[in-house]
Amino acid sequence: MLAFSDGVFAIAMTLLVVGITVPVLPDASSVAQLADLLNDRTSNVISFFISFGVIGRYWVAHHQFFALLSRADSRLVGINLLYLAFIAFLPYPTALLGTYIENPLSVALYAVMVALISGLEVVLFRHAHRHGLLAEAMPADVYRWGVIGSLSPVAFFLASVPVAFASTTLAVGIWFLGIPFGILADRWKPADADRFFPT
Repeated sequence: MLAFSDGVFAIAMTLLVVGITVPVLPDASSVAQLADLLNDRTSNVISFFISFGVIGRYWVAHHQFFALLSRADSRLVGINLLYLAFIAFLPYPTALLGTYIENPLSVALYAVMVALISGLEVVLFRHAHRHGLLAEAMPADVYRWGVIGSLSPVAFFLASVPVAFASTTLAVGIWFLGIPFGILADRWKPADADRFFPT
């Protein structure tokens, strides 16, 4: 199951670059025209690196989660497939974002998609915890800390949705608030958390 999941992550990360098209020049030798057309694709490049970082973060978290498991049941397999479906779909809203980065709807759709993926991470974790699929029983405070950490992207990305209709730049800025929040959350880390969530 982990090998299949890794394949989906790898394909999704690779497909992100498909949204960055090679410009067609009327005059193949014109430096100025090529520079202008490459500049037009700046938002595509930015959205590529944002999504590559997002999917990369989910891939690392997915491996950390699977390292905690002793076994899997059919429901976990089903939830994991749904989770991977949204991972595989992420290149499409990424392409929309890169093409229409100033359009609030494209920003909102991307934010909702990432929030759904983060929410499904919590569903996977909760199911494994409640149904005894973890290799080691997790203390309640460590479980709560892990859930809060996984839910923080949900909060930041959903909060950016209404903001996008006022300012797409500010909405994208909200996405990066998860970085300082993660640093602060490490200060509240329970004593046993490193056994389950190695840094």
